[in-house]
Amino acid sequence: MAHGRLWHRVRHAVRPHSHDTAGRVDRAMAASRDGVRAVWISLAVLGVTAALQAVVVAWSGSVALLGDTLHNLADALTAVPLFVAFVIGRRPPTRRYTYGYGRAEDLAGIVIVLFIAASAVVAAVEAVRRLVHPADVDHLPAVAAAGVIGFLGNEAVARYRMRVGRRIGSAALVADGLHARTDGFTSLGVLLGAGGVALGWRWADPAVGLLITAAILVVLAGAAKQVYRRLMDAVEPELVDTVERTLRETPGVLDIGTARLRWIGHALRAECEIVVDDRLDVVAAHDIAVLAEHRLLHAVPRLGSALVHADPAAHAGADHHAAVAHHHRA
Repeated sequence: MAHGRLWHRVRHAVRPHSHDTAGRVDRAMAASRDGVRAVWISLAVLGVTAALQAVVVAWSGSVALLGDTLHNLADALTAVPLFVAFVIGRRPPTRRYTYGYGRAEDLAGIVIVLFIAASAVVAAVEAVRRLVHPADVDHLPAVAAAGVIGFLGNEAVARYRMRVGRRIGSAALVADGLHARTDGFTSLGVLLGAGGVALGWRWADPAVGLLITAAILVVLAGAAKQVYRRLMDAVEPELVDTVERTLRETPGVLDIGTARLRWIGHALRAECEIVVDDRLDVVAAHDIAVLAEHRLLHAVPRLGSALVHADPAAHAGADHHAAVAHHHRA
């Protein structure tokens, strides 16, 4: 077995191995399948959580727990835009959508941010209403237990969504994980509010609700920033540093030009310029560009494709792009 692994590594080093479109599509499809699986598992966990809370609501008549139950049920439905986005993202590129449909995940991220904002509004309105019109809560131990169930269910979903989202590079899934985490704190607020009511503090429940609203707003700002950056083609500067360093260290590369990265769904695309010896023929220059692309695919996590353009070195003030220079200035 060890001999087989060693032989596989030797073949990988000395034989050409494919980074063609089919291989990249397979990796993208696998990431989409992971995303769909995370969406459905999250929906199941939150559905069970809401069902258990609904049983306690029917028994205790707690309005606070009823609101939290309905909130968790609504949050489970955020799986719908994510599921649609992952399914659409699997579609291959067309002559109209030449980069494919990966941006559907970013649109789903917008919907999720709107859900988080709506959660903050509902929490604030309900907290203010309860401050003005305090309500009694019966069967406090059962209500507290249901709050703990809501917190545990949401926290489990939050960790799972964010772990999968970061692994496959889905900003929408990470944002939805953050959303689930805020919902967990909302459920925990039910527990704290019930404890305050048990001590005779009728204002405790709405006061905790206002604190939860503030926490939701903080998470909303973080999720909105993440989705905004993705829509604006922002990437981590460290990734650009990795690309530039990899290009400079590629044999045959004399210098580099621009290096651009953008997310398309949960995959990165790079467009780079390198400078090679102007005495090389087309084939030799192309070989250096392919080598640079190959090294980038190994060096940059979740890089799905890279377009590397080779420019000949300019001597004595020569400008090999003079014919299009005025277009670039415009």
